[in-house]
Amino acid sequence: MADLARFKNRAQAGKLLAAGLGAKEVDALHRPGTVVLGLPRGGVPVAFAVAMALGLELDVLLVRKLGMPGQSEFAIGAIGSGGVQVLQPGVPGLMGVTQAQVDAIAARELAEIVRREHLYRKERPEPALAGRDVILVDDGIATGSTMLAAVQVARGRGAARVVVAVPVAPPDTLAALAPLVDGLVCLAAPLRFRAVSQWYDSFDQTSDEEVQDLLAMAWRRQAIAGSTPNPKER
Repeated sequence: MADLARFKNRAQAGKLLAAGLGAKEVDALHRPGTVVLGLPRGGVPVAFAVAMALGLELDVLLVRKLGMPGQSEFAIGAIGSGGVQVLQPGVPGLMGVTQAQVDAIAARELAEIVRREHLYRKERPEPALAGRDVILVDDGIATGSTMLAAVQVARGRGAARVVVAVPVAPPDTLAALAPLVDGLVCLAAPLRFRAVSQWYDSFDQTSDEEVQDLLAMAWRRQAIAGSTPNPKER
């Protein structure tokens, strides 16, 4: 996005991101078994649009930001499924944050991950990632802690390749993340970056119900596609 125009909403950003992935000729798009993993909650509407446009499987990968005590919007790190934890440089110690505070915040956020896993999946198992290409999608990246935790979770589950795709992120965060992944697609990298929300006209909080609805639609389509015989096999 050379003009750095704002996105209308997450759905539009996802459609543009799908086009951006195609224009970059990302290898993962052409390999069987590639799965798009949205980072709940805000990343799921973006990931849904990407998966639907590209005809790829959709699922979620649960990670949670660790917010600064008293300033929860300021990320001091992130935690992912299985206890994967990423901390910002200087934490603990940064602005007086103690290890005990980090542990307490991490425990609370891990409990939220468990709650959301049950809420979103019910009895549906987590997707097997071993040997598969994974495209991690969020509605944007700020510090990069949450996405880095997601990358580590995907690697830990045996993903063959990990591609990160987001509509917007600051250049320094992208530069730090790029060497750690197999592909990185970002539509806008503004120098004057304050928050992901500033690059959207509509940035309402995504609800658990919306995540559940989008996943249900995607999984229903995947089930129908999987049950339709290939004409060559008839």
